[in-house]
Amino acid sequence: WPMFSQMIIIALMFVGACSGSTGGGMKVSRIVIYLKNAKKELKHLLHPHSIQTVEFEKNSIDDHVIVNIHAYLALYLAIFAVSLLILTFFSLDFESAFSAVATCLNNVGPGLGVVGPVNNFSSLSDISKFVLSFDMLAGRLEIFPILLLFAPSQWRK
Repeated sequence: WPMFSQMIIIALMFVGACSGSTGGGMKVSRIVIYLKNAKKELKHLLHPHSIQTVEFEKNSIDDHVIVNIHAYLALYLAIFAVSLLILTFFSLDFESAFSAVATCLNNVGPGLGVVGPVNNFSSLSDISKFVLSFDMLAGRLEIFPILLLFAPSQWRK
């Protein structure tokens, strides 16, 4: 039973905030649009000649918005996976590393294990803190603007 409650807590850590909120992580609107698009694609498999659209708040969503949501999800998962690998490489147990990345990337509060509510991040290595700081910025300021900071072509404009 305690393992099940921890799994629920970790699952809830991925839902960051509502649209327009300053909270980080996967916005609820992105998750809803992503799930509606998945439902549309499954229906398209059953009825290949049907024409279907994804609607959100009574508005039809353009395909380029859906592509951007997929790109965001792919970048989000890539950053999450790389951060998790770096933290586990620096001898942090999986539960603590997973929840540390989830809490920092989503800006949702304390993690579990070493970074739990009764502990803090002070015991982590400097590289781990740097990675988690990047995750906090990427989660709060959004992934695309943060990645643009690292694109030299954008510096010249």
